[in-house]
Amino acid sequence: MPSASTDSYPIELTPPDIGVHRAANTGIDWLWSFDSGLPGSHVLLTAVVHGNELCGAIALDGFLREGLRPRRGRLSLGFMNVAAFQRFDPADPTASRFVDEDFNRVWSESTLDGPRQSVELARARTLRPFLDTVDRLLDIHSMQHRTPPLMLAGPLAKGRDLAARVGIPELVVSDQGHAAGRRLRDYGGFGDPDSPKNALLVECGQHWEAAAAPLAVATALRFLLACGTLDAADVAGRLGTAAAPQRFIEVTDAVTIESDDFRFVEDFRGLETIPRKGSLLGHDGDRPVVTPYDDCVLIMPSRRLHRGQTAVRLGRFLA
Repeated sequence: MPSASTDSYPIELTPPDIGVHRAANTGIDWLWSFDSGLPGSHVLLTAVVHGNELCGAIALDGFLREGLRPRRGRLSLGFMNVAAFQRFDPADPTASRFVDEDFNRVWSESTLDGPRQSVELARARTLRPFLDTVDRLLDIHSMQHRTPPLMLAGPLAKGRDLAARVGIPELVVSDQGHAAGRRLRDYGGFGDPDSPKNALLVECGQHWEAAAAPLAVATALRFLLACGTLDAADVAGRLGTAAAPQRFIEVTDAVTIESDDFRFVEDFRGLETIPRKGSLLGHDGDRPVVTPYDDCVLIMPSRRLHRGQTAVRLGRFLA
């Protein structure tokens, strides 16, 4: 896939062999579920929504191999876009993000019910009835650039509250998602302010950096604690370093690319704070893209600069 930057990062992680997890106990390949027999939430941990993001696969593979089970409620573990993950090649590590289209942009009812066909939509449609039974979701991801990890909590107070209970990463982004399509974490009741369902998306660092895998494990275990699925004794010694006080960023704008010629004026990596309103960030064709206010924070500037996609999200720290 064409890149807007020529930089590269070392491949410090090895994708796990998840073949043993295919024939799952739900009747859906790669999707496992375990019921405690006691009341509680149905909690789902998901990985490889993007096939080139390895840390979530490492975390779920470890949980399945060690026999992690819920104390209460129901715990499910799902490898999402396995067709893309199986194409991962360290020689071209970005090419396996998806097969036909971004799996994390298909989760609107109109898209799922519509006529379009793709590898990703076929998988999403298979998973959809199961997703409808889930109360709490943690979707594990990683990022293009080596910047601090982020928790994406969505635009609602319930997402921010759940992120605060999990306690890591330090930075929590409250955002609306992407114009190109709805994310899994925003699907159905997860994105409904009147629903008790709730979801988070964690970005554990750069796609292939070694630190992303232990952070994925620690975040998932803290999420399960926050949901009441596990007890503190179940995760003793596995939660990583003490959590720093969290800082919250509200995303106010998403720059959606409108032309076939988008370019940034600098090699932005993410979390840069631009001090002055009206500062030039890039050009979308002939249109200048500028900061809408002082102290504007850049969230996950993309290297996939194609029409209809998000180039960067713009936010500000909340007091």
